[in-house]
Amino acid sequence: MADTRVEGRARAVQLARQGQLEAALAEYQALLKHAPDDAEVRQQVAELLEWLGRTSDAAAAHEAAALAWAKALQPLRAVAACVALGRLGAPASVRARTQAALAERFALCSEACEDGVSGLFSRLGREDFVALVDVLQARAFFPGQPVVQEGEAGASMFVLVEGRADVARALENGERAVVGAVAPGDVFGELALVSEGLRLASVVVTERAVLLELTREALSSVSARQPRVARVVEDFYRRRLVDNLLRSNPLLSRLTPAQKAALSLDFSLRPIAEGEVLLTQGQPGDAFYVLLRGRCTPWLLHPDGRRVALAELHEGDVFGEISLLLDKPVSATVRAEGVGVVLRLPRAAFEKHLLSQPGLKGQLMRMGTERLQRSARVLASGRVLHDGDLRV
Repeated sequence: MADTRVEGRARAVQLARQGQLEAALAEYQALLKHAPDDAEVRQQVAELLEWLGRTSDAAAAHEAAALAWAKALQPLRAVAACVALGRLGAPASVRARTQAALAERFALCSEACEDGVSGLFSRLGREDFVALVDVLQARAFFPGQPVVQEGEAGASMFVLVEGRADVARALENGERAVVGAVAPGDVFGELALVSEGLRLASVVVTERAVLLELTREALSSVSARQPRVARVVEDFYRRRLVDNLLRSNPLLSRLTPAQKAALSLDFSLRPIAEGEVLLTQGQPGDAFYVLLRGRCTPWLLHPDGRRVALAELHEGDVFGEISLLLDKPVSATVRAEGVGVVLRLPRAAFEKHLLSQPGLKGQLMRMGTERLQRSARVLASGRVLHDGDLRV
C-alpha cells in the first residue's frame, strides 16, 4: 500500500507539472481515500481546486487541510491554510470555526510548539491567537519573483511557510550577491514593523513559496483591540534581533547559552528620531547600544570649540560601551542622521551580564583603552577617523 501511495503522488506531481490539473486532482483525491489524515495531500487538493476556479470546493478543502496540519502539529502550515479562507471568500462562520479549532490546538500550547516562529503563536491566548490569524495574509510566489526589494520602503514582516528563497544585496560595483538563504520557518523584514526605513536586502524566491505576511497597519489595528498581540509580537522579534546579535558579535558570541538567554531579556528595542542625540560627550553613559537601522554620526568637541566628526556608525555597529567599561564620561556625542532603530542595554544590565565575566571584561577593557587613546590622538590632530577607528 505504501508503494502505491508513493506512485500515486509521483503521478499527481507529474500531471500537475504538465498542466493536467483535473487529472492531478483525481490522483490526489484517490490518495485521500487511503490516507485521509495526510495533510500534504489535502493541501495539494485545496490548491488544485483553487487553480481550477472551484472556489467553494477550494475553501472547504483548505479548511480540511488546516485541520490536518493542526493534527500534525504544523502551526505555520495550518495557519496558512486557514488564512486562505479569507482570500477565497469563505463565510465568516467557516473562518471563525477554523480559527477557533487552531486556537484550541496551538494557543498557549506545550513546549512542543515553542521552537522558532511557532513560539509566537503558542504565547498567545485563544482570543489573541484568533485576532492575529485574522489579519495575516497568505501570499504565493514563484521562482524568480522578489518578495521584497533592497532599497524599497518596508511595511511588513514575512514568515516563509514552504519553499525557498535567496537573500541578495547590491555590491559597490552594481552587481548583486547572494548573502544568505531563507528556509521554511524563517522570518524576515521584522524591523519594518517598528521603523519606516528601507529594506536592507532583496529576498527572491528560488522555488515555489508560500509566505505569511503581517503588515504594520494590520498589527496596529489588531493591537488596538487585543493589546497583548503587540506585546507578544514585539517580544518575539526583539528576541530574534538580540539572538542574531549574540551569534554574530565576536565578543558576545562567547557567552554560554544560559548567559545569552538571561542577557536577551534586558535588551529593549527603541525607535530613534532624526537628529536625536543618544549620547552626549562629557555626560555619564547610560547604556550600551546596537544600531539596527539608520545612521549615526559621532563627533568630538575640541577644547577650542571645533567639532571633529568621526567615522559614521552604520547598521550593526555598537556604541556606548567605553564609558560603561571605564566608568568615565561619554567620550563623544552620537546623533542620529535619520529615523532608525537601536537595541539598548541599560548600564545595570551591562555590568551584571558582561562586566561579571572576567575574560570578556578584560578584552572589553583593552578595546576601550585603545579606542580612548585613538580618540585623544584625533583631538590632538583634528583629523577625521576612518571606518573602524573609534566607537564611543
